[in-house]
Amino acid sequence: MKKFIITALAAVAMMCPAVSAHAQFNLKKAVNAAVSTGKALTLTDAQMAAYVKEYIDWMDTHNKVSEPNSPYAQRLSRLTQGLTSVEGIPLNFKVYEVIDVNAFACADGSVRVFSSLMDIMSDEELLGVIGHEIGHVAHKDSKKSFRTALLASALKDGIGSTSGKAAALTDSQLGSLGEALVSANYSQKQERAADDYGYEFLKKNGKNPWSMALSFAKLKSLQEEAGASKSSKLNQLFSTHPDIDARIKRMEKRATEEKIARP
Repeated sequence: MKKFIITALAAVAMMCPAVSAHAQFNLKKAVNAAVSTGKALTLTDAQMAAYVKEYIDWMDTHNKVSEPNSPYAQRLSRLTQGLTSVEGIPLNFKVYEVIDVNAFACADGSVRVFSSLMDIMSDEELLGVIGHEIGHVAHKDSKKSFRTALLASALKDGIGSTSGKAAALTDSQLGSLGEALVSANYSQKQERAADDYGYEFLKKNGKNPWSMALSFAKLKSLQEEAGASKSSKLNQLFSTHPDIDARIKRMEKRATEEKIARP
């Protein structure tokens, strides 16, 4: 996706990860600026891991996270039972009780599902979203996107990337990082690969892989219902999922050929 979305930002407006609809961030220009200063492209894996942890901790702090005994959290826990890791990366799931219709995953295996998305999707549709997000984590798309966004939004402001320890990010830098993540896009090849991985991952873990097709079908129906006057809550979700008809057909064809019963 751009993802189902590795969206970011919650800040005061609680629009997670959505920065203001009016915010724009020139990712290419920012990356070039960082490279020109000689600071970019020097992040170690350890520094990257530290920054991802700092970012997801910040997101969890700046959004209302469902309590473990809440209906949202209990539903997500039930749906994701058995989904413990992907390619050696431990998975952890939380619900953000926010108005945006979205979900995202980080390179450390953190998957965040928005309550407003849960409100409009069935269990199977939600599993499709989650499977797709996990596909991006497995293929390291999330890590690459985060790294590019970090270099663009934070290191350009002078974060030390040459020392052994990653420098702490300020709230402003974390906000800029969120904007850059929102502006990032996955290629169609990455999207298809994430779809395929999500399909296999769900099937391998005892979930019905029809969920992939059903989740895309839900997105299409939402788009059709919204029409030309899409609300700001849905705009990002639509814009990050092109070729939705083709993706539905691919997943439906695969499940049908494998004689898997549709939920």
